[in-house]
Amino acid sequence: MKDEQFFCLHSDLCKTLANAKRQAILSALRGGEVSVSEIVEQTGIPQPTVSQHLGILRAKGVVLARRAGSRVLYSVSNPKIIQAFDLITDVMRETLAHQSRTAEATADGMTE
Repeated sequence: MKDEQFFCLHSDLCKTLANAKRQAILSALRGGEVSVSEIVEQTGIPQPTVSQHLGILRAKGVVLARRAGSRVLYSVSNPKIIQAFDLITDVMRETLAHQSRTAEATADGMTE
């Protein structure tokens, strides 16, 4: 696979994950298999919206679905997805903390 093809696939995966509702769904899946109703309960996202986003995540290979009787249980396809999600979360928290410190230092400099 050429770099350009790889980067297009990489970009497509990033676009898939760059949605607040899909991120909330992934967070609900971090503990293992859960049903749609459990995702709805954990996230507060309406059931039709959860189902729509799970379909997108399934199509992109981010989540897996397994039928258990009348229920369908969903799980993250690769634990590294959660690790990447957590790394991005850490970067965001560090960035926000840095911005807050910078804003406070600027404000303190203006009051002196």
